[in-house]
Amino acid sequence: MFATTVIRLVCLSLASVGVLAAPIQFEVVVDKRATACFLTGSTALPAEVEAGIPALAKSVTCDTSKTSVAGVPLVSSGGISFSTIDFQKSSSSPLGFALQAFATPTDPATADLNKLQNQLNDYLAVEAGLRSKGIGGSQLTKVKSVKFFLQFQIARVRTARGETVATLGAAGTVEHQQGKVVKNAVGASSAEIAKVNTLAKQL
Repeated sequence: MFATTVIRLVCLSLASVGVLAAPIQFEVVVDKRATACFLTGSTALPAEVEAGIPALAKSVTCDTSKTSVAGVPLVSSGGISFSTIDFQKSSSSPLGFALQAFATPTDPATADLNKLQNQLNDYLAVEAGLRSKGIGGSQLTKVKSVKFFLQFQIARVRTARGETVATLGAAGTVEHQQGKVVKNAVGASSAEIAKVNTLAKQL
C-alpha cells in the first residue's frame, strides 16, 4: 500500500434556528506519492525509502519527456540534472565514476555540501523511481553504488566539520557509509575499493 496522509477538515454549520450545529468531520486521504514526479510505478517501497519521499518531492523536479534510468523520468535537484551526473555515460564502474565525479577537496570540510546533497537527491529519486517500477537487480545496485558513495562523501564532509554520531546518527557515520559503498561496489576494481578505504581516513 502507498503511504498516505489523512487530513481532517472540520466544518461548522448553523441550524435553522441560529444555533451552531455539531461539527462535521470529513477525511481526505492524500497519497504522498501524488507529488513525487519520479515515482511512476505502483510497487510498494521499502519503509526507509518511503520515509524520504516527502522531502525528495519538495526538492526534485522531473522532465517527463526524457528518462534517466530504465524509464524513470529525468530528475533534477537544485538545478543539477541527473543527465549531468549520469554514471551510465562512463565506461568506468559506477564506483569508479563516482570517485571522479564527486571528489572532494583535500580538506573535506571545505567541500560544497549543498551541491553534494542535490547530487544525492537525484540518485535517491532515481533509486525510488526504479523501486516503484519493481526494477531491481544490477540496474538498482549500480544506482545504489553511486548513491552510497555520495552519502559517504557527505558523511566525510560533515565529520570533517566537527559533527559526531550524536548529530550524524549511526547510519550517517563515515564508517557505516564506507561499508555500504564497499558492499554495493558492483564491478569495482580492488584499486577503486582501496581509494574508498583511503578516503575514509582523510577527515
